[in-house]
Order: sequence, then structure tokens, then C-alpha cells
Amino acid sequence: MKAAARTKTPRKHAFKKASNNSLKDPVGVYCRVRPVGVSNQECCIEVISSTTVQVHSPDGYRIARNGEYKEVQYSFKEVFSTSISQKHVFDVVAKPLVEDLIRGKNGLLFTYGVTGSGKTHTMTGSPGEGGLLPRCLDMIFNSIAPFQAKRYVFKLDDKNGVEVQCEVDALLERQKREALPVPKTLGKRQVDPEIADMINVQDNCRLEDVDEDSVYSVFVSYIEIYNNYIYDLLDESPLDPTKPKWNNCGTPLRNADFTFPQSKILREDQNHNMYVAGCTEVEVKSTEEAFEVFWRGQKKRRIAHTQLNRESSRSHSVFLIKLAQAPLNADGDNVLQEKELISLSQLSLVDLAGSERTNRTKAEGNRLREAGNINQSLMTLRTCIEALRENQTYGTNKMVPYRDSKLTHLFKNYFDGEGKVRMIVCVNPKAEDYDESLQVMRFAEITQEVEVARPADKPLCGLTPGRRFKNEAFREELSRQLEIRGGPVDGDRGPLVRELLLQNFPPVPSCELLDINDDQTLPRLIEVLEKRHHIRQNLSEEFAKNVLCVKNMLQELDASIVSKENFAQVKIAEREKIITGQKTEIERLEKKARTLEYKIDILEKTTAIYEEEKRNLQQELESKSQKLQRQVSDKRRLEARLQGMVTETTMKWEKECERRVAAKQLEMQNKLWVKDEKLKQLKAIVTEPKSNKPERPSREKDREKALQRSLSPPPVPNAPPVRLRHRRSRSAGERWVDHKPPSNIQTETVMQPQVPHAIMVTSANEKALAKCDKYMLTHQELASDGEIETKLIKGDVFKTRGGGQAVQFTEIETLKQESPTGRKRRSSPSSPRPPEEASESEWTDVETRCSVAVEMKAGSHLGPGYQHHAQPKRRKP
Repeated sequence: MKAAARTKTPRKHAFKKASNNSLKDPVGVYCRVRPVGVSNQECCIEVISSTTVQVHSPDGYRIARNGEYKEVQYSFKEVFSTSISQKHVFDVVAKPLVEDLIRGKNGLLFTYGVTGSGKTHTMTGSPGEGGLLPRCLDMIFNSIAPFQAKRYVFKLDDKNGVEVQCEVDALLERQKREALPVPKTLGKRQVDPEIADMINVQDNCRLEDVDEDSVYSVFVSYIEIYNNYIYDLLDESPLDPTKPKWNNCGTPLRNADFTFPQSKILREDQNHNMYVAGCTEVEVKSTEEAFEVFWRGQKKRRIAHTQLNRESSRSHSVFLIKLAQAPLNADGDNVLQEKELISLSQLSLVDLAGSERTNRTKAEGNRLREAGNINQSLMTLRTCIEALRENQTYGTNKMVPYRDSKLTHLFKNYFDGEGKVRMIVCVNPKAEDYDESLQVMRFAEITQEVEVARPADKPLCGLTPGRRFKNEAFREELSRQLEIRGGPVDGDRGPLVRELLLQNFPPVPSCELLDINDDQTLPRLIEVLEKRHHIRQNLSEEFAKNVLCVKNMLQELDASIVSKENFAQVKIAEREKIITGQKTEIERLEKKARTLEYKIDILEKTTAIYEEEKRNLQQELESKSQKLQRQVSDKRRLEARLQGMVTETTMKWEKECERRVAAKQLEMQNKLWVKDEKLKQLKAIVTEPKSNKPERPSREKDREKALQRSLSPPPVPNAPPVRLRHRRSRSAGERWVDHKPPSNIQTETVMQPQVPHAIMVTSANEKALAKCDKYMLTHQELASDGEIETKLIKGDVFKTRGGGQAVQFTEIETLKQESPTGRKRRSSPSSPRPPEEASESEWTDVETRCSVAVEMKAGSHLGPGYQHHAQPKRRKP
């Protein structure tokens, strides 16, 4: 940060005291609550203590947010409730700034809040209850009234500096200004009763320890920042017919008696302080004169009627009070004209325009543009405060965007340099301003964390203090002593002078000798001359005595003054020791208080964190309880559904078991019937006696041979060995994985599947699948007729996104071995034999029927009488 921020003329290095940037004070933020207009009106802000307010959501907000209730507390340096008077606000907030102004230090005070929250009332006041501005002026003039310099002794230049003129130049300028025609607004007139009521505070507030060896002059100026342009409200320049004329609302007029001057620009002086170039600065000598200047500019300020306020400020107003002071010479009569000893301090009183939402004000046209510029400048102020806070808290070097707005650019010296900054947050507790009040509170909370360098004390000029009063006391004492000794007092003459005037010197007689014998003229002349000589000697002795007496009086007076000075210095030294001890004790207590405040702040933040954590845990507990209840209810529903599925599956499987048992019983009955038939035939063959039968015709013999060929194949031992043949797969050109579990049984069917260049595995693995693009699984199961059924399940192998292998089955081939005779026999019970077949079987002899019976008996035990056939069956999975 920059070390020098006071608006002063440059000083010599010998007198300049470096500022200690390590000593910083936070920005003082105060809160003032406006009284509600209606007694039963709903409020959202409540004063908890002298430093804390509580903001809670109103009923309409909770209804709109489904019953959500918010309650936040904000702490300030001090909270002014609705019953606090203007005097108390001034004593707490503005009085220290005025004291610093008289001591040569800068200060900034601004009011912040939403539209209609009481900012202008706090700053200006009302008739019978003056605000901060008239009270500041009254305290300044009450303190420096006996020490004010004559008009035009101090002269401000155009570069934010001040210089001292000699008495002759000041007198000439006074005569020049008095010769000029006085404007109507500055002529002699009666003070407006409204103004008189506002400045008649009758507090008689003053600063006691004012430097009596200095002279002071007060200069005031009044500007406004409208649509991010700076205008001088005290400018009395004549109208320019070529320029458009505007009213207070920013709209052009046809017949206007005034117009706003050209916008001003900001400049930087040689001490890097910002000021408004070409701004009108008026020297004032009383509170009435200063407030009349303010009121004259107030009439030009832009105001308008909105939905929220009948007289809403459409611009930021800045009232600047500059106090120039310079020390007197050693005699205490004239002002020292050394430029490095002249001090210029400044107090800025800022009335910010209210932040507002356009959807509430229903603004259109120029009003909408004004509201947008107001909100933009306030947003820039908030951005600068946040950047300063971040740089100071975390040690960063983030650029602060002062130049984004004229408001922040004008007062950047207060934050980057040294000087006290105070802010009064004005709030309206009505429920309609809840959202805006919440944003104002958050901004105030951030502002309190910004620290500003403490201003340095004003260095003394090095001359003996009390010069003015000592010279006056010396003159009074000299006059008193002369009066005691008969000296001239108030134009009267002493006794010696009176005697001389009465007696006079004896007249000299004529010395002309007309007669030579005249012996009287010379002796008479000699006698007169001797008397005159005697009187002269007496006068000389009396004069010497008076001179000696005066010298003795001066010596005694000087000695008494020295003794009084020594005594006063001793007393002052004692008092300084006491004051030093008290300051040390105060610093210790302040340090202890700051430590306790810091601990309290930490405890409050910790408590807030714990409360927030408690609320979060309670919410989490409630959510988990609700989730657990939902899970329990889902579990119950799932159990009921599973119970129903179990019951349904049980009934289904019971029906399936009953069906399978019935089918098995039917199958067993068929087998038993076949066996009974075979046993009956065998019994009939065994019990039937042998007899010679006639030969049958050749036709019957052919039938019998055909029947034997169809029913009984040739014996296995005499048959030639069967050569197994392999069926070539349709996908012989592809790479296959042949998966055959070790539990499979070799069926030895004639047609066997064979895939060339296949990888034989007993269990599926990723290594084998990675090398091939086809997959075949051999599966065996027992069919419903008791035969072994072999299934060849085929599929395609492809890679997955995760880098693995997957198989998609495409078809199934079924290989099944069956006994044709067994099928025919099983089909016979279900359909009764036709009579023709019964008649044809009667010619069968005993040997033929016996051989057929024996073969059927062997086939029932899967003997060699079975023919093995491979019947491939294909179906899509």
C-alpha cells in the first residue's frame, strides 16, 4: 500500500513523518434500523443486542420456498435501533472523524443501503433533527471559530494543493471580490427557516485541544456521480444555448432556467491522490454559510419518483470538507508562508444511491438506465472490497478494479493509503426488502474484514507553543502595570506629563539690551535659564527612574513568566507521565479486549460451524432414516412378491412332477405290456406242440422273409465290422474351439462331428478363445425314452470392450440313437392291431416267433440287436 494518502501539499523530507503501514484498523461498519411505517407491518430484521441483528425469512418467502426457514445473525461495531437519536449516531460515528480532520487527518464516511432505508435522512436530517452533515459543520466551526483566518488568506490551487497569501494580496482580493456583482443566491438574504431548523443542533460540540498557534480556513465542494459521470453541483457557469437542457430526472426540457454543467474528470496529484479537476470550492466562515452552499447544490441533485420511494436519489452525492491550516510566526501575529508547513485535510461525506431491483421498481427508459448504472457502481464497490479482503487475508497481489467506476476511483486513496473509513448500513426491516437487505448485510460483513492504514500524527512546526496567548497576556500585563504606576492607560496621561503641561518651561524673557546700564535683563535671563535647566534635569532623572522601573517590571514579568513556564512544564511533564501510563494501560486493555474479541469471534464462528454441522447431521440422519424406512418397505414388498413367486413356482413344479409321474407311469405300463406280450408268446411257443404244417405258397414265404429282414437284422458276430464315418462341418475353413467335458460317453454312432485344426479343451478358457473365432460345446443328456441324446451347441467368439472374450450361441445340432423296433413295439399298445395283421401273423411258425421274441428281449437291454444311427437336428437357440 502507499504510505501517503492525505490530501496535502508536499512537505520537505525533514518534516515528513513516514507512515507505519503495520498499524492498521479495520473499516468501521455500523448498522441503523429504520422505524416501520405501520405498527402491524411484518418485519424481517430484529435487533438482538447493541452489536447484533438477526435476519429471518418472512412468511411469503417461506411459502414460496416450501416452508424453508432461514435465520442469520450479523455483527457490527454498533447497531442503532429505531429509538436512537441523530446526536448519538453523530457522537459514535462522525465525531472522531471531525476530530481527526482538525488534527490534519483524512476521513471517509458513507451511507449504504437499499432504496428507502433512511440514508439521506441519516446524512442530511430533517427540520428539528439535523443529520451527520450539519452536525459535522457545527462542530468544526465551534472548534476553530477563534482561530479562523481572514477570507482569501488561504487560496486553493487547481492541483489539489493550497498556498498562503500575504495580508496585502488577501486584502486586494477581498476588495476585488467585493467589487464584483453578487449573485442572487449569494446576496444578503434571510436564512431559510427549514435550513435554520436543520442546522440549529444546539449541541455546542467542540474539540478542546485545538492548536491555538495556527489559523484555519474551511472550503466545501459538492459533486454528484450520475450514470458514472461526475457533475459539479455548485457550478454557476452561464447557460450555453447550444447544449441541451435537462431537468432533475435526466429528461430534456424546452423552457429551463438552469442546466447541469459539463461533466468533470478525475486527476491524480503529485502525491498520487485523486481529486476532481475544475471543481468549485467555496470558502465558508460559518455553519449557516456552509449549509446554505450545500442546500444550493442539493436542489440540483437528480431525484425522481419510483415505486419504492417518492424522492429517490438517482446519483451518488459527495460533500467534501477541506480544512486548511498553517502555523503563526514567533510573534503570533502573521501566518507563516512556508509551503511545507501548510496542512490540508479532507472529510468526505458520501450519500450513496440505493440499490434496487428493476422488477420491483417497474423502471423503464431513463429510470431503468439510471438503476442499471447505480447497481453497476455498487457492484464495482463490492468487487473492490472483496479483492482488498482477499489480498489482505491470503497475501495475494490481486488487482483491485478501482477504475471500473468513478465512485471507487475517487476514493481509492482511502483504501490504498491512510485514513479512517466509516460506513453506516441503513436497513428497512419490512418483509418486502428481505432479499435486498440480505445482500446488504453480506456486503457489510465482508467490508468489516478490510483493514486501512492508521493515519500518521501531524508533525509540529518546531516553534514555541502558545505564542498567540503569550503575546496577548504580555500586552495585558504591561497595560496593568502601567496603570498601577500611573502610566498611560486607555488614552489617559500620567502625573508627570500633566505637571509638564501645567507648569511648562518658564518663558524666556527678552534678551534685547537697549541701555548700556541695564543690569536686570541679563540676571533675569540667567535665572530663567537656570530654572529651565533645573526642570530639564528633573525631567531627565524622572525619565531615567521610569525607564529603570519599566525595566524592572519587564524583568519581574519575564521571571514570573519563566517560573510559570517552568511550573507549567513540570506539571505538563507530570501529566504526560500520567497520560503515558494511562495510554499504556489503555493499550494493554485494548489489546486484551481485541484478544477477547478475537477469541469471542473464533468461538462464535466455531459455534456457527458446529451448529451448521449439527443441522447437516440432523438432515443427513433424517434422510437416512427416510431411506431406511423406504428400504424396509421395499424389502417387505420384495418378500411378499418373492413369497408369491415361491408359491407359484411350487405349484408349477408340483404340476410338472405330477405330469412327469403320469408320463412315467404310462411308459412303464407300456413296457410291462410289451413284456407281458413277449412272455405270452414265449409261453405259447413253449407249450404249443410240434406238428407238420403244409408248405405255404411262395407269396407267403416272401412276406415272411421281408418281415424277418425288417424285424431281425443278421447276427452281430457274422456281420462285417462297421467303419465309422465322420461328417464334415459346414465351417471347416474357420478356427474352432472344441469343448468336450470329460464326463461325456462315447456313443460310437456312425456319423461323428469332426472339425479340422480345432483346439480340443475340456473346460472353456480365455487363452483358447483368443485364438479362435468359433466355439462348439458337446453336451449329453438322457432323453425321455431312456436314450442318450448328444447336442452340439455352436457359437461365435468376439472381443469385448474390456479386452476379454465373449461367446454368442447361434445354433444347436442334436445327435440321438434310437431303436426302430422299440419304437414300433411302443407304438403297438396305443393303437390296436388291425385284423388283417392279426390274420397274417397266424402263419408265423414257432421258430420265427421265438427268434423275434428273443431279439426283442435283447433289445430291451440295449444289446447288440440295436442299430445306431446319427440323426442330426438343427435349431436356432
